[in-house]
Amino acid sequence: MSRYLPWITLIIAAAACLSASFALRYQLMESDQWVGLCVEAPEQLACEVRAQLGWLIHFGVLAWGSLLSALLAFALPGAWGRRLAAPALLLALPALVLYSASLGVFALVLALLRLVREPLPVQQGAASLVVERFDPQTTP
Repeated sequence: MSRYLPWITLIIAAAACLSASFALRYQLMESDQWVGLCVEAPEQLACEVRAQLGWLIHFGVLAWGSLLSALLAFALPGAWGRRLAAPALLLALPALVLYSASLGVFALVLALLRLVREPLPVQQGAASLVVERFDPQTTP
């Protein structure tokens, strides 16, 4: 497996997420066609999806979800933080496109910073000193 495969996969997923978000915004949310159809027959599936998406946007669920996951990813060390930064990025992109740009951009920056952050180097000397110092088997 190539070492660039996770990055390529993340970029493809981000592009797909961004294009789906733009399609939702311009084809479903801002289209004049759906406004007229949803007034006449609100029980249609597309109208219900449009209404539920409107509530998600109104309450900022995407923006707050991406911000919370980005903050948690930024705080978690190691691989767990990096694994949580990818969903934070993929939630922040629709938040940016779907009318929650103020929180979405903050979450996007945090997620990207966490993705590119180098892991902390492990200091063998200090860690082994702590283990030797507090080892209950070697009490004086």
